[in-house]
Amino acid sequence: MQIKPRGWVDWLAWVVAFSLCGVAIVMGWHRMSVSDAVSAPPPTVIVLPEPGTPARLPALDDRTAQPVLRRIAVLKTIIPNRPHTEVIEYEVGLGDSVFAIAAEYNIEPETVLWSNYDVLKDDPHSLTAGMVLKIPPIDGVYYQVQEGDTLDNVANVFEVNMDAITTWTANRLDLAEPQLSALEWLMIPGGQRAFQQWIVPVPARGSAGVSTGVYGGGACTGGYDGLYGNGAFLWPTGNHTLSGNDYWSGHLAIDIGLTIGDPVVAADSGVVMFAGWAAGGYGYTIAIDHGNGYQTLYAHLSSVNVSCGQSVRQGQLVGLGGSTGNSTGPHLHFEVRLNGGFVNPWYVLPAP
Repeated sequence: MQIKPRGWVDWLAWVVAFSLCGVAIVMGWHRMSVSDAVSAPPPTVIVLPEPGTPARLPALDDRTAQPVLRRIAVLKTIIPNRPHTEVIEYEVGLGDSVFAIAAEYNIEPETVLWSNYDVLKDDPHSLTAGMVLKIPPIDGVYYQVQEGDTLDNVANVFEVNMDAITTWTANRLDLAEPQLSALEWLMIPGGQRAFQQWIVPVPARGSAGVSTGVYGGGACTGGYDGLYGNGAFLWPTGNHTLSGNDYWSGHLAIDIGLTIGDPVVAADSGVVMFAGWAAGGYGYTIAIDHGNGYQTLYAHLSSVNVSCGQSVRQGQLVGLGGSTGNSTGPHLHFEVRLNGGFVNPWYVLPAP
């Protein structure tokens, strides 16, 4: 069988077919473009408000709200109580005492005395209104370096390890080569030393008295005898509470609260061995020897109502309350001595 070559009719048919396909493709693309144009949303038009017009927020759609944790704002901020390291200054006021000042700053009363030797001289009765004290942040000694001092001898004097001084931040010492400079101040944590106490001597009955020139005009010549005590003490005042110093190593007595002019009575029977003004800050003072090893002393009185060598009975009026001598307010400084030593009055007085 013989195949005839294609004629012009066949070629025309192919051309028409290809043309129709092209037209169909172009029309389909055009239709899609028009459809997209019709379905696309119109462009968003943002209209800016006039200047000064209040802004309006869109309404909250509650349907989209989700559960949340709520926190109430605390307006008062709690600042942690961190210990301070610097020494502060305190101006003494009326009614102050070394004991009360120490309690206020949570330190021992010895620390107040040891750190203020230049003004107190180890005597708590030297405290006066208007005096400025140095209050250390911790117990120990605040010490002013003297010419020739070394870190080693300062540590030995106050019975501490040198590291206690060098590692105290506020001392600002070079840990590698610590050097001291004269007149600079050092905090000596845990430091201590012996007290140099002022004590009014009270002679026992029958013995010689003390010098009026040294201890004040109230000193008695001695050589007396008279009533004896029974060893059971009464409170010398109607008030049985403290107003100032308690009994501690730097204050071998208790300060009993009273007002000027309140009666002061003998805590036990005995013989007066001191009656009048006492040097050393005690003011008007009375001392009684009870003949059994005990002696009692009453200081800062406004009036002395007995005299040297006089026998007094337990509960008898001997003086009036006051604030004479070194005192920041009315109180009775009351001492109890036994065979030359000191006894805490709380041990012998009846419970208040």
